[in-house]
Amino acid sequence: MSSSLPIGIFDSGIGGLTVANAIRKILPNEQLIYFGDTAHMPYGDKSPEAVKFYSLKIAKFLLDKKCKVIVIACNTASAHAFHELVHFLGDQVPIINVIDPVVDLMVQKGNAQKIGVIGTKSTIRSDIYARKFKAADHEIQVSSLATPLLAPMIEEGFFNNNISKTVINSYLSSSKLKKINSLILACTHYPLIKEEISAFYKGNVNIINTAEIVAQHVKDRLCELKLLNVGLGKKHQFFVSDYTPSFEKSTRLFFGEKINLRLEAIWD
Repeated sequence: MSSSLPIGIFDSGIGGLTVANAIRKILPNEQLIYFGDTAHMPYGDKSPEAVKFYSLKIAKFLLDKKCKVIVIACNTASAHAFHELVHFLGDQVPIINVIDPVVDLMVQKGNAQKIGVIGTKSTIRSDIYARKFKAADHEIQVSSLATPLLAPMIEEGFFNNNISKTVINSYLSSSKLKKINSLILACTHYPLIKEEISAFYKGNVNIINTAEIVAQHVKDRLCELKLLNVGLGKKHQFFVSDYTPSFEKSTRLFFGEKINLRLEAIWD
């Protein structure tokens, strides 16, 4: 496999662009091909079977684009579809999810006795973080809370204002998150409200930005496989399964710059 091939990234919508942005910053020579399943967003309220079906179709699309690695930039898809994708793709291309790198790093550090997790209903209902931490280190306690209003709030541009502060503070005041040492932002939208979350805890809780951790893991994996691109990468490509001008406008929030979205009807 050639190191000049692109990195494939997908999410239920445009929130995974936070992961794409983190990968772009740490791997500036790589070409990214991003697919946002905006026709079916959000995955957080879909059944596990539906999430698996969507994820397999998108993986096939990225495989056809000759991606050298596929990153599941969605906690819900990582929780429900990762093993199916590994089985489906076999040895064709490595698959990276957004959960395992975070769990592995925090277990290695060994300094968090009680970890809070916030995410979509589906991610929290899967109990994926608690199960993985328990398997890795039974002394780590995990307390999870579904925060379903946060992602749509962010997509509508309501953050760093009184509305977002009220919603965020209401969630974080839950008894489930009392006395935590660290908080995992288990949704790729949430890095955009990291500072507001940090302000709530006044620096007393370690806020885990999964996008940065995943980006570093992608770099490490490509180095390990000798697939790191040393030349200049081609232009990034961004696809969505449904297009509206509001999606394209919102991409600047998640990716840090204006990008052009291309409609790709993979469901036809």
